[in-house]
Amino acid sequence: MPQPTGNARLRAARIAAGYASQQALATVLGVGVRQVRRWESPNPPWPHPDVQQALVAALGQDLRDLGFTAPDGRDQPGSAPRRPALGALSGHATVPSQTPATVQPATVASDFAAVTRAHRRLYWSVAPATLHPAVLAHATLGCALLAETAGQTRSAVAAAIAESYLLAGRIEFFDMREPDRASATLLRALQAAGEADDPLLGSAVLAHMAFIPAWAGDRSAAVERMVAARTYARRGPASAELLAWLDAVEAEVETRCGHTRTALHLIGHGEDLLAAGGEHGSPDWLDWFSPVRLAAFKGNTQLKSGHLPNARETLLSVLDALPAAEDKQKSVVLGDLAAVEAAAGNPEEACRYALLALDQLAVTWYAMGMDRVSEVRRQLAPHQHEQCVRELDDRLYGWTTTVSALAR
Repeated sequence: MPQPTGNARLRAARIAAGYASQQALATVLGVGVRQVRRWESPNPPWPHPDVQQALVAALGQDLRDLGFTAPDGRDQPGSAPRRPALGALSGHATVPSQTPATVQPATVASDFAAVTRAHRRLYWSVAPATLHPAVLAHATLGCALLAETAGQTRSAVAAAIAESYLLAGRIEFFDMREPDRASATLLRALQAAGEADDPLLGSAVLAHMAFIPAWAGDRSAAVERMVAARTYARRGPASAELLAWLDAVEAEVETRCGHTRTALHLIGHGEDLLAAGGEHGSPDWLDWFSPVRLAAFKGNTQLKSGHLPNARETLLSVLDALPAAEDKQKSVVLGDLAAVEAAAGNPEEACRYALLALDQLAVTWYAMGMDRVSEVRRQLAPHQHEQCVRELDDRLYGWTTTVSALAR
């Protein structure tokens, strides 16, 4: 795999911060676009003291994290990173001719990647609070190894680091509900994907970054990240599955921001892509998406659109088709079915599905599933004196459920 050209870390941080062009960042900093171009070159000059603080504030990372090397080793402005940075541990990624002080054997890449793959599989069954520290520690190890590798071995290690940070960011956002922390971790993933010069992995990271502003209702920021994700995917070759997943993510963005008609169109396009197939295979790390997952997106969007009979039919089909290992997704689908029945004025059936979701959450915790149940309970407020709702409350606010929800 060829080494990336230019200052990949600064470019990734710029895109992640929402500055789609070099000119956009130059305008914010009050410098010429030529200066930003020089900073993103293979040998970026040390920024002038007048703009150092502004650069750190705009992109949220220290200068060393952004790919700069101080000419005399002096201290840099900005606070220390919360975890070891790629730049701090690996040296300047855009100087491939530099010989590491310690050279690891080529087998280090496959050994490191094997653990990354194992963590990816463990995500579906291991408690998030248990797996998360191990994934971060593994990524930190990878950053240290990056300083001791070169060539294709270095690229392979960097790709595995990107996968690990991506998994950690997914846990932080979807399981731990810590969007700010997830944003910082996904930036690390994007920078590592840049070190590996892996545009498809970069596309996946950017699409995950779009979820964060979408959940906050910031459609503009989410769409910017989706445009970047699709741009990276075009550098592919991207599989039909990856392109369909990008449609699903953008549909989620539009649904969250109230544009359900656009979302349904995107899902229809994703269905067409999957039906047609493609000549390129999917990357191994794309294990969070499948046709049944796309159908789950569709059922939720139909629910938000008010198409309740269609949503019920879609979600019941998803529930039947979900593999046994999809415990986390099952709690989300059950929660959506409960929401369908609540919106249809069937409180008893809504409570039945909500209780089934709680049963599933007791086996495999998933914050997104719990969010769905909590939302259904708010929908059931007009029926709160009915026996079925009181029984739901007894489960929802039992000691175990309450403590688990607050602790996570």
